Amino acid sequence: MSEQYPEFRLRLPNGGPEARGRLLAEKGTNGSQKFVVHTGSPARPDVVPSFPVRIPSSYQLRQQNIDSRVIRPSETWPGWLQVFEDIECNSPSAAAEILVGHSANGWLAWKTEDGLPLSDYMEKMWPGPSRAWLVRGSNVSGLDLVQRLWLPEQEVTLAAARLRQGVEQGVSKNRLRTLVEEDYGSAATYNQKLDLVEGLHAFLSRMRPGDTVCTISGGLLYVGEVTGLVEQSVSEDGRSNLRRPVEWQGAGYAYDELPEALQQRLSVQHDVVDLTPVQALIEGLGRSDEELADEAAEVIRGDASGETPAITARRGLELPEPTTELAQELLVHDVAWLREVRDLLWDDRQLVLYGPPGTGKTYLALKLAEFLGGGPEQVKLVQFHPSYAYEDFFEGFRPKEDPETREVAFRLTAGPLRELADLASREGNRHIPHFLIIDEINRANLAKVFGELYFLLEYRNKSVRLTYSGDDFALPPNLFVVGTMNTADRSIALVDAAMRRRFAFVELSPRTEPTSGLLRRWLMDQERDLEPADLLDALNSRIDDADFRIGPSYLMKKGVYRDGGLERTWRTKILPLLEEHHYGEGVDIEKRYGLAALRGSLT
Repeated sequence: MSEQYPEFRLRLPNGGPEARGRLLAEKGTNGSQKFVVHTGSPARPDVVPSFPVRIPSSYQLRQQNIDSRVIRPSETWPGWLQVFEDIECNSPSAAAEILVGHSANGWLAWKTEDGLPLSDYMEKMWPGPSRAWLVRGSNVSGLDLVQRLWLPEQEVTLAAARLRQGVEQGVSKNRLRTLVEEDYGSAATYNQKLDLVEGLHAFLSRMRPGDTVCTISGGLLYVGEVTGLVEQSVSEDGRSNLRRPVEWQGAGYAYDELPEALQQRLSVQHDVVDLTPVQALIEGLGRSDEELADEAAEVIRGDASGETPAITARRGLELPEPTTELAQELLVHDVAWLREVRDLLWDDRQLVLYGPPGTGKTYLALKLAEFLGGGPEQVKLVQFHPSYAYEDFFEGFRPKEDPETREVAFRLTAGPLRELADLASREGNRHIPHFLIIDEINRANLAKVFGELYFLLEYRNKSVRLTYSGDDFALPPNLFVVGTMNTADRSIALVDAAMRRRFAFVELSPRTEPTSGLLRRWLMDQERDLEPADLLDALNSRIDDADFRIGPSYLMKKGVYRDGGLERTWRTKILPLLEEHHYGEGVDIEKRYGLAALRGSLT
């Protein structure tokens, strides 16, 4: 037994007793350093239901020791099991798992008396908490290394055919740039070298024992735990020069059934991808909420109301059901209409409210978004115009002054969509709906403004490489887009088929509810005379083109109901719209649409 490491301790779940063990210098069969569980350590009497399937090797080791009575009921701790001989395990995680009866990260679970995790005692390891990684191996020079090598041999590899021998774990990224440039030369393009440096640095320096590693093969996601340091070997075919031992779980997970946020991250096209932002979702695969809470009992100290990160990440996104009170506040004729709009948003996550001016499109979009998102903090509004561009909307280089030198330089600046997407994707926010309201969405060149984001509006489970920053980006599942569109301006009223395929369209027209009776309901709520509603109905009945009928919001302002206000509004706001509509047709606007003519028709 090696004495270079201190004794480590492991607290069993639900306030259970404490086990003890020590890390050994020699390696196990899978390349990890061995770990010995000391005689007298307690063990949990049962296991969680998913344990035999997810971690079959640890489950079998536990059962073998129970069958041989090395682990048997304890007299010291009634109701618990106890270890009666030292048990040598292939890794710290396996040692923890046979005691707690579920999957465990032994590099973090085993701690010194002072509370320091075992990982702090490993040399040449990237500091900080454990991370999660995707390493691609299903098509390496035409071979599926996952099925052929990784799963059978319990390892993960990375091709580095031209990289010189003797590159140490923990090598800096700057040093790797030099090595890749010297060793690959003209054998790789500039972009290939950039990707190679990133992948090698992650595999050699950032990845460490205890990290989660994933790969995809045959439509399944396989998950494992890195159990040892990297080794460099000479590979005849150059497909697997760098190797790390991995304890792969017993079964894969169907890719199509994975959470959308996880699918987004897995779609990033690099050989090595950092999956840490969705690590909690990976940890929850194949386990119920009850199992996750049970496994985290040490962290939450047996508090059944406590939540693990995996449970929090799993919490479903919900849009609240519109209420009768909301319908009354918005003066909508029927709460069923609001529920249909909510369902359309839930189905498509993009929606456009369209209709003539004055139909309350922007007001309704804002109020509905605030209700569904839980407050104005989750809502951002932008207005499109003909000169609006991708750089304004998402990201681009903009002139900015340095606060210290006062010099102006072009710097990469996030636009409103990028800002809201970053807010929506933060941990703790992913189950909260966020809304981007785009006013006058059809006034801009949409293909120019959205750029590659047009693809993401339709394929929410994918990611794309961004034009300016080069980041891999996906729209968060909890980000909803609501646009408003004015149909009266014929030059902008039409939108292309790509836009119509990506958005649900809801009409707000004076000819149909909830718009047709809105003014009358508002006047009744304000206890005012109903004549303006009768005049508006009479006016719209004389306008043949539905896109030029007048919306009620023109007559829902306080100024309309001061002395002479109705006449002023009619003369300066409503009639000019109709003059423009009938320009060149020789129509007598005052005689056809004036207040006197309409009042005469009503009497």
